[in-house]
Amino acid sequence: MYIAALILSVLLAFVALAAGAPKLVLKGPSGQLQSHMGLSPGLVRFIGVTEVLAAVGLIVGLFWRPLGIAAAVGFAALLIGAVAFHTRAGDYSDAKLRTQAMTPAVLFLVSAATAVILALTMSPIWR
Repeated sequence: MYIAALILSVLLAFVALAAGAPKLVLKGPSGQLQSHMGLSPGLVRFIGVTEVLAAVGLIVGLFWRPLGIAAAVGFAALLIGAVAFHTRAGDYSDAKLRTQAMTPAVLFLVSAATAVILALTMSPIWR
């Protein structure tokens, strides 16, 4: 079970870091968040900070599981917000944007699974 937690945590941390770092410096696709979604630069940076912190929490959480669980749950909450913004922008009804808009929904499922598996690894039964 620990191997599954390790793999999911590292993959999710990599994705969170890759998504959050450009938002911190407002480079790359963060301009799309500002123009298409109507987000302010400050909110985009805040999202980037939370994504980077989630990545750090997931990696540190491999050694101290409560932090990893909290990071996975927090990242899942952020992704629910992303799904809501994509829904509000109408991205799920646009064939060109649907694939890109599905990314937060899939990552939400991965994040929820990571939180559950990390929690299970704390139980003596699953160690």
